[in-house]
Amino acid sequence: MIGDKGQIFIAMVLYMAVVIGIGVYYAKRAGESSDNYLIGGRSLGPWITAMGAEASDMSGWLLMGLPGVAYWYGLSDAAWTAIGLFIGTYLNWLFVSKRLRNYTVVAGDAITIPDFFSNRFKENKKVIMTIAALFILIFFTVYAASCLVTMGKLFSTLFGTKYQYMMIAGAIFVVFYTYIGGFLAESASDFMQGVIMFFSLAVVMIAGVSAAGGISAVIENVQQIPGFFEFLGIAQPILADGVQQIGEGGKPLFGDAAPYGFLTIISTLSWGLGYFGMPQVLLKFMAIKNPSELKMSRRIAIIWCAISLFAAVFIGIIGRALYPSTFLTQSSAENIFILLSTSFFIPLIAGIVMAGILAATISSSDSYLLIAASAFSKNIFQGIFKKEASDRTVLYCTRITLIIIAICSMIIAMDENSVIFIVVSFAWAGFGATFGPIMLFSLFWKRVTRAGAIAGMLSGGGMVFIWKLLLKPMGGVFGIYELFPAFVISCLFIIVVSKLSKEPDESVIEEFEKARMLTLGQ
Repeated sequence: MIGDKGQIFIAMVLYMAVVIGIGVYYAKRAGESSDNYLIGGRSLGPWITAMGAEASDMSGWLLMGLPGVAYWYGLSDAAWTAIGLFIGTYLNWLFVSKRLRNYTVVAGDAITIPDFFSNRFKENKKVIMTIAALFILIFFTVYAASCLVTMGKLFSTLFGTKYQYMMIAGAIFVVFYTYIGGFLAESASDFMQGVIMFFSLAVVMIAGVSAAGGISAVIENVQQIPGFFEFLGIAQPILADGVQQIGEGGKPLFGDAAPYGFLTIISTLSWGLGYFGMPQVLLKFMAIKNPSELKMSRRIAIIWCAISLFAAVFIGIIGRALYPSTFLTQSSAENIFILLSTSFFIPLIAGIVMAGILAATISSSDSYLLIAASAFSKNIFQGIFKKEASDRTVLYCTRITLIIIAICSMIIAMDENSVIFIVVSFAWAGFGATFGPIMLFSLFWKRVTRAGAIAGMLSGGGMVFIWKLLLKPMGGVFGIYELFPAFVISCLFIIVVSKLSKEPDESVIEEFEKARMLTLGQ
């Protein structure tokens, strides 16, 4: 008779085998050209585009990081973050998706984000391309590390094994199938992973509500914690050396609720600004076969996003009601989804649900590694150092770079006490502030100049580091999420520098108008 852990392990191995099978299936097409390997030859359908964008975007933090925040601090922080993400998702699909898909074709058939920016401004010296590629390398290495932390926590929690070993094993698995299958394998598996993530969140939430005695029982229970179930208040666990203290009767101790003010709400809502600069989402827009199908993709994505975000937040609330003192550190609180899954379901079903975390992690990490690798091989190696490099050489360079980036991410992920939500928030801010403003201005303002683009990217990306490392520790007004001030600074630099610099060439204006008219005609 196979034990509980054995059944969970079998279910997850079967899932991983399917993912590898997808990679093998697409290996031949992926190896035909760098265009196929990096963007799938712009051949995606509406369902794969929608589910792939959302699955690669949300990553393991949706099933571990966000429920962990809700478990630790209560409703407000997690809910306002989710609301910001939902609004950002909708606006990105509504305004950016079709315009970007058409503009990348018009602007030299660009197949990467750095390619698009460089072609958009018709630069001879590839300064924009280099800056964009370097920022992608930096932030996606950090982003991929957050995914490896998720896998390490998942397997070490489930099987009682050493975190570092499990994290490395997960990284090897992701690298293997991304290496052979490229963008097509990543996109096809992302569709399947999006379905599994949705299923996992829904069944765990429903089972949790049932186990707790209904929604009213959950709410009544958590309302006893000061500030826990409020939109304008936040719970304050009483800590000693980062560990929540336990009172009489084994109940975890909380202090008085802290106010959740307007500035904090703006801070958490600003997560939505990040979408305009997320390469893993923008690349899916660029890869769809028929731009007219993006409307259908948008509807699919929005429904998936709304239900998934709601379920993730409520799972954290349910977890605190059912297991109030099980997790006593913020890092361990991110395991609440795992605990609920293994508590409510027979091992084989629990393994399938656990595959939801694995799916979320894989669907993001493969995107991050592939985009970061392409940024180096296509935009730095071929774009700057070896312009005469053959397509086969670029493909080879991409795969080697993918392995190197994965190794760097593993080094960052070695600390098992890393809080996934915090790691993701930094990388999210980096992309949002570096690429978000210039993406919007590039698509919708024909007066933006190459100098303005460079100034905006450097000021936005640089301000994320300055605010996070130097200003945020000062507290007060500086405690706001670094994405918001960095995004605003980038916008100001783009506008001011563009106005002070020479107007774009006529050829740039003509391409802008061509892309605009093409979008209006669809």
